[in-house]
Amino acid sequence: MAEFNLPANSRVTEGKTFKAPAGAKRVKKFKIYRYDPDSGQNPRVDTFEVDLDACGPMVLDALLKIKNEVDSTLTLRRSCREGICGSCSMNIDGTNTLACLKPIDDVKGDVKIYPLPHMPVIKDLVPDLTHVYAQYASIEPWMQADTPFPPSGERLQSPEDRAKLDGLWECILCFCCSTSCPSYWWNGDRYLGPAILLQAARWIQDSRDEATGKRLDDLEDPFKLYRCHTIMNCTNTCPKGLNPAKAIADIKKKMIERVV
Repeated sequence: MAEFNLPANSRVTEGKTFKAPAGAKRVKKFKIYRYDPDSGQNPRVDTFEVDLDACGPMVLDALLKIKNEVDSTLTLRRSCREGICGSCSMNIDGTNTLACLKPIDDVKGDVKIYPLPHMPVIKDLVPDLTHVYAQYASIEPWMQADTPFPPSGERLQSPEDRAKLDGLWECILCFCCSTSCPSYWWNGDRYLGPAILLQAARWIQDSRDEATGKRLDDLEDPFKLYRCHTIMNCTNTCPKGLNPAKAIADIKKKMIERVV
């Protein structure tokens, strides 16, 4: 999976600088990656000076201010602005995170913003997620049960079984974890990566699901599961505070338990 999907022999160049309005007292520089594959031009980094006294507190606030007031061609994804949808995931100050949850004041010096690493870029800060969503579909992320519904119409589970899903169901598929994983960088064509494996663990752990054996069989592969080397980048970068590395370890444990 090529990093940023750049053409051969291309390099990131210094782009334009957009000055803050005259009289601005609290100015912060935002250095933003710009790339349009259709243009045939090298990617560049544009610098935008933002008056923080006229801007919201989060990096997403600054990006939207830039897009709305300075350069409408800036391209990014965003939706909920609440850390729920995962749309505004990007690399900020060297860390994959959500722009809507990243306070500007947490960044010392210039704010450097790039798209998620090692993903093809559609434009600017928008990565192509076609491949990871195909991997998501491959784990069949829905409940599978052959037994008929009980008379109540609900498949109940105990509080203890429900608690096993905590730390799994909260994943918002922002893919900050997968794109921070060196194993996924080099084996992303076959290794499912921490985001998808955490989602797989969510269904494997669900007591109401009756396809556990099939799900484990589908993951019994040298690359799909076992390329994880517990580097822990995934856990360190998750903006929701989840632990994909533990979820992967739990799947491996279940693989062993069913053999024993």
